[in-house]
Parts: sequence; C-alpha cells; structure tokens
Amino acid sequence: MSATATKPNPKQYKSSQEVRWCPGCGDYSILTQLLKTFADLGVKKENTVIVSGIGCSSRFPYYVDCYGFHSIHGRAPAVATGVKVANPDLDVWVITGDGDGLSIGGNHLIHTIRRNVGLKIILFNNKIYGLTKGQYSPTSEFGKKTKSSPFGAIDHPIHPISIAIGAEVTFVARCVDVDGKLMQQVFRRAAEHKGTAFIEVYQDCNVYNHGSFAYASDRKVRDDHLVYLEHGKPMIFGKEKNKGIRLNGTEPEIVELGKGITPDDLLIHDERAPSPTHAYLLSRMHYPEMPEPVGIFRDIELPTYEQLLHSQIHDVIEQRGKGELEKLFTSGDTWKVD
Repeated sequence: MSATATKPNPKQYKSSQEVRWCPGCGDYSILTQLLKTFADLGVKKENTVIVSGIGCSSRFPYYVDCYGFHSIHGRAPAVATGVKVANPDLDVWVITGDGDGLSIGGNHLIHTIRRNVGLKIILFNNKIYGLTKGQYSPTSEFGKKTKSSPFGAIDHPIHPISIAIGAEVTFVARCVDVDGKLMQQVFRRAAEHKGTAFIEVYQDCNVYNHGSFAYASDRKVRDDHLVYLEHGKPMIFGKEKNKGIRLNGTEPEIVELGKGITPDDLLIHDERAPSPTHAYLLSRMHYPEMPEPVGIFRDIELPTYEQLLHSQIHDVIEQRGKGELEKLFTSGDTWKVD
C-alpha cells in the first residue's frame, strides 16, 4: 500500500455471510483481529486465500471476502501447500483447531512445518471438540471428563507449540482470544514472515469448555500467570513486575526481583536464536507451575519450500529443456498388452 493510499476499513474484508458461532465464542475475536490486520497491512483480496479443515474454526473462509477453501478434516495444510506451490505470490492462511489440526491432521501439520511452506497457520485451541458437542480433544488435560471420557481422559495432552518447535518451525507464537492488541501484533508479524508461521490462540468454548483458559484471560489474575515475550529483554512478569524467570542449570525457575536479584540475572528472550532450544524450553512452561509465555517464541529466516521447489524446476529446465509430455509418457519401460 502506497504512502498516499487510504488505509482500508476492516469491514471491507468481511463477506456478506452472517457470522454464526455461539454467542460469546472466542472465534469472533480472532476473526475481528485478523480483519483488522488485513486492513492495517492493506492486503489485496485477490492475492489472499484462506483454507480451513473441519470444526467451528473452519467456518472462517465464509466470513472473509477473499478466496477460500473449506476443505476436509485435517487436510487443510495439504490443500494450502498445493495452493502456495502453484502460486507462491499468494498469501495463504490456514485456519484449524486443536481437533482438526492435531488429531486426524497432525501428520499433515508436522510435514508442512518441517518443509517450511510459506503458510500462516492459526490453530484455535479450546481443548475440546466443540462442533461435535464436547468430546475431549488432543489438547484436553489428563483426567478431563467429557461425553467421550465420562471417567476422565487417560490420554496425555499434546502441546501445540512444542510440536511445532520440534518440527523446527521458523515462526511460532501464542496469544489469547481476549487480548486483541497482542493478537494483531502476532498476526502482523506472521503475515510478514516468509516461511511457515504457526500461531496458537487460546480460545474459549463457552458452551462445552468454558473457562479452561481463565487463568490466561481474566484481567484480575493473568499478569501473574503469563509472561509476555519481548525480544532481547529479560523475562519479567507479575502485576507488580516483581517476578522473573531465571535458569537453574537447564531448568527455568521463578525468582523475585530484589533481595540481590536483578533483571541482569534473568533469562533474556531471543526469538532469533538459530537453534530452537531456547524456544522449546519456553514451550515447556505451563500453568500452574510456571507462567505461560505469550507472544513470539521464534522468528528466523530459512529458504521456503516453494522457493526451493521452483528453483529446482528452473535449474532442471535450464539443463534439459522444457521437455514434452508425450515423450515422457512413452519413455523408459513400456508394455504392450495383447
């Protein structure tokens, strides 16, 4: 967008479809903040594609005035990869949920991340299957009692950020549905990132799992339960900004500032560290034992899958010429069936 151009209004990116989620659902906030981010960046609708899978979150393509696919369960990353590879100039966003993206779609998600396909993946995590009426999901806590686990889930939960970092994602962040300001900051940085950007949003399902992230969304307590990540700054948290995170060997620990402890003693956040070790360490900090990090864990630049693929195709054409499809079909081993 040029300096003289008028910034678009977020409403210009909203489709004519009625937005239909349960009243009070955190999905409304995520949609609002993404539309604001699109307007702020002045993105072109004709260059934007939203791909979703199955679930409450996957209604998203209907509500944004751009190209979109409501694909099949768990396969949104695969469909989106095809779109991005076919036309690398497109801005492709994947909308998924903790069930869609981490259960049936877990394998697709991991391989999309490890390939560093230039997709922006937003995973709505409400720790429950909302669309199918309240079964426990891959992120539900151990012992969770639901319609499908009346005596308590015996599965150990997946931690999405840890999975993404384990696959060496080049951009990874977390935010909470009620924190619109942080969400916009994260979405903007993700939009500007060239490789895979993975964003986990803690999202309240007020019908089937209300309050599961109250510790992170309640204004009265969240400052004591969250640590906001800022690159190059010590990890300080708490309402009074009097607590911090320090490394004790290889393990993070909570310390109180003062009494001989200064910000210089604390862990300094480095989102640009080439190794994913620092980001992974942060991903293992969980409430209630530790404050949970929000913001950008990691942001590094590596060649993208689509760049490498098109470069490889170009090099082969330079060496061998464009080739002919008919010759390809009739080359090598052939059989004649009598």
